[in-house]
Amino acid sequence: MAGAGGEGRVAVAGAGGEGHAAVAGAGGESHAAVAHAGGEGHAAVAHAGGEIDMSADVSEDAVGATGNPADGRADGAAAVAEETVTPAGAGLESHADTAGAGTVGLGETAAVVPGYLRFLRSELRLVFRRRRNQVLLLVVALFPLLIGIGLKVAAPHGGGGGGGGGGPSTGAAFFNQLAGNGVFLTFIALTTLLILVLPVAVAIVSGDSIAGEAGYGTLRYLLAVPAGRTRLLSVKYLAIVAWAVAATFIVAIVALLVGVALFPVGPVTLLSGTTVPLADGLLRVLLVTLYISVAMAAVGAIGLAISTLTEHAIGAIAAIMILVVASEVVDQVPQFAAVGPYLPTHWWDMFDSLLRTPVDTTTLWHGLLSFVVYAVLFCLFAWARFTSSDVTS
Repeated sequence: MAGAGGEGRVAVAGAGGEGHAAVAGAGGESHAAVAHAGGEGHAAVAHAGGEIDMSADVSEDAVGATGNPADGRADGAAAVAEETVTPAGAGLESHADTAGAGTVGLGETAAVVPGYLRFLRSELRLVFRRRRNQVLLLVVALFPLLIGIGLKVAAPHGGGGGGGGGGPSTGAAFFNQLAGNGVFLTFIALTTLLILVLPVAVAIVSGDSIAGEAGYGTLRYLLAVPAGRTRLLSVKYLAIVAWAVAATFIVAIVALLVGVALFPVGPVTLLSGTTVPLADGLLRVLLVTLYISVAMAAVGAIGLAISTLTEHAIGAIAAIMILVVASEVVDQVPQFAAVGPYLPTHWWDMFDSLLRTPVDTTTLWHGLLSFVVYAVLFCLFAWARFTSSDVTS
């Protein structure tokens, strides 16, 4: 504001239009005219006896908070345009002329999907490029290799393995079949790592999803982008699902390659005694891997929900693992058989239905339904918690 002969002028540029504020100090009177948003708007400011009366509701932040007093360029001018704009058509004059508002609205709507995908790509890069997670995937990939080498070394001494009276368990049946076909190393690796390793891998990423951002102090800035809480939560969960699928497929692929390299490969004899072509056996490997991926996605939803309850990622990860281990223990106690089908881990190893003929689709659908219900319920819990809580970090 320059004062020469009692007159000062302040130029305020806002929202793609031109804004001028003329302040005249002659005779104790001053007037300010503000025009913005490509149209014509006026705010008369009369100053008499040192008192200012603004006839238009122009916020102090939008007019007074100028980034540079020399040229009067204000950071808050866009906020003025939003507050005073009216849904008038082209050529209609009011506090702000919104002739281009419809075009802008369509443009913003069209940009939602690309913007969401960019946000998702950014989150995926963050998850998969983090050094800790890369090391975790490497460790997960080493387990099938070590299992295959160990079984190959033990095979000449251990024979068929699985001893004893009653019918063999799923794991023992896989071990019995491994000597005849390396494809079964995939099922052995998935069954073994499903107990603890895969849940740990998913728990680390899901438990860190929200709690980690809060702990690092970046959650507020993510929401100020603006990302929106629902949008941020959905992107986080999709990244968790992608991570769970990647970890599960890495186990399956590495185990299959090691099995092919160390053991004979040919037509696959299923657990029911039926022999199917190798291509059919590989298809069943794919279906089993997808089934376990859905199970791990449900674990990811549980982890996401727990992650919204704390700002400490390690606490969220520990809570997820305690829940998983407790569910597995309770599922093995006969006295709790009545609640077994409702536990999150009960249906994990029911994929052996795919390795029998005919396939027990009822068991498979029960398992998939359980995973989906857990995922939906805990995602809704995470949404309700995250959208209603105060973000302070």
